[in-house]
Amino acid sequence: MPLVTLTDPDDPAVADYTRLTDVALRSRHEPSKGLYIAESSTVIRRAVAAGHRPRSFLMAPRWLESMADVLLEVGAGEHGDVPVYVADEEVLERLTGFHLHRGALAAMHRPPLAPVADLVAGARRVAILEDVVDHTNVGAAFRSAAALGVDAVLVTPRCADPLYRRSVRVSMGTVFQVPWTRIDPWPGGVETLRDAGFTVAALALADHAVTLDDVAADPPERLAWVLGTEGDGLTRGAVEAADLVVRIPMAGGVDSLNVAAAAAVAFWATR
Repeated sequence: MPLVTLTDPDDPAVADYTRLTDVALRSRHEPSKGLYIAESSTVIRRAVAAGHRPRSFLMAPRWLESMADVLLEVGAGEHGDVPVYVADEEVLERLTGFHLHRGALAAMHRPPLAPVADLVAGARRVAILEDVVDHTNVGAAFRSAAALGVDAVLVTPRCADPLYRRSVRVSMGTVFQVPWTRIDPWPGGVETLRDAGFTVAALALADHAVTLDDVAADPPERLAWVLGTEGDGLTRGAVEAADLVVRIPMAGGVDSLNVAAAAAVAFWATR
């Protein structure tokens, strides 16, 4: 595995890592190039363990020792020619646009997404994230899904990218653990779940909603939770496409929870 000392932050060889703080650029650029950025040694380890293929590594010299096991694993495999770029902290900060204090970065090849029907074939609990635009909420929802027994996550076409580096970091790498794909068209794709035997439950405030307690008392054998975007919640189309609408009972004059918190409550209640 080649070790390359980097002195020029404008070196085209490391263009994958340029100005990572520009969210609009990265959210468009990463999917189109078929790559994503894994940030921190923990996240990189989980990505490699999940079978994702690294394109390159980037780190300060002081992290080489702690990353040695991962670099040896990758180097011993069929992708032993993956370069490891090493640079001092100042060069790294100029390159990425932020202080790299989480150990290391890796540019990873983005794996192909499975069809929805294939992904949910053996699932009992599924989550659908409709148009959730905050990467932190996406990552938090994945972490709850992993912890609370959700078998798969589906994201709608306008939902934020689960493999964006903030989503990955907040999820603690569980975006590599929980199978996921995009459901498109939406909400028409609900029919694929219904054909597979799922009851589709929209988590929303509505006059005709049943309570989460009602669902938890007699949960469907196969259940798909639909969770909506920050602020506006679920679209009318998503609510109308669902088999039932469910609300979480609230106290203290609060009418709703953050989408990631609501996801965790629903996942736990119907685990």
